[in-house]
Amino acid sequence: MVPFLLKSISNAGKMLNCRLFVVLATLVVVPLANGLYFHIGETERKCFIEEIPDETTVVANYKVELFDPRSGGFMPSSPGIGMHVEIKDPDDKTILSRVYSSEGRISFTSHIPGEHVLCMYSNSTAWFSGSQLRVHLDIQVGEHTIDYANVAQKEKLSELQLRIRQLLDQVDQITKEQNYQRYREERFRQTSDSTNQRVLWWSLAQTLVLLIMGFWQMRHLKSFFEAKKLV
Repeated sequence: MVPFLLKSISNAGKMLNCRLFVVLATLVVVPLANGLYFHIGETERKCFIEEIPDETTVVANYKVELFDPRSGGFMPSSPGIGMHVEIKDPDDKTILSRVYSSEGRISFTSHIPGEHVLCMYSNSTAWFSGSQLRVHLDIQVGEHTIDYANVAQKEKLSELQLRIRQLLDQVDQITKEQNYQRYREERFRQTSDSTNQRVLWWSLAQTLVLLIMGFWQMRHLKSFFEAKKLV
């Protein structure tokens, strides 16, 4: 009986180690997989919402592929195929609107914190013929947009200096994120206070209406009984 229990405990430990390894591997791989692709038709419009702190650089790399009905797959698109890109800030103001080629790089800097909307749609429908496009999109925010290899080459930084530069950029981005979270918390508190005040005034209004209705009903009943000479 004892050897059987020891064997069971050993197997359970191995299973637990395997699960921990899978979880750790997932945590390592998931942050690296920040790219995506989507299919879009000739009249479709795809929009993405990104919460961005203020004064933060955002870079989006994209590539368009055209569906090939003969092979059943997607092939590189022709130079005439492009995407119209439109970006709006949290105040619904357009900060970028232009037509790009079939492959390119979109870059902008946020000036107010909040949800920024990035919309993409085809620049033409004449060449589509009812086909679909596959758009590969990779959005990078903050210090992830910086090419540190290029920075080290231009500024002639050593490995230690480059690492310090990266840490400073990360600290700056963390500060912006914390400020943005404080901003969201303040907005949420203002919304909660406004909602509580509205609920309070609505309850008082309901109570007042009920009192007025009760007083009117009492007056009406009293006049009715007096008219019938029951009082």
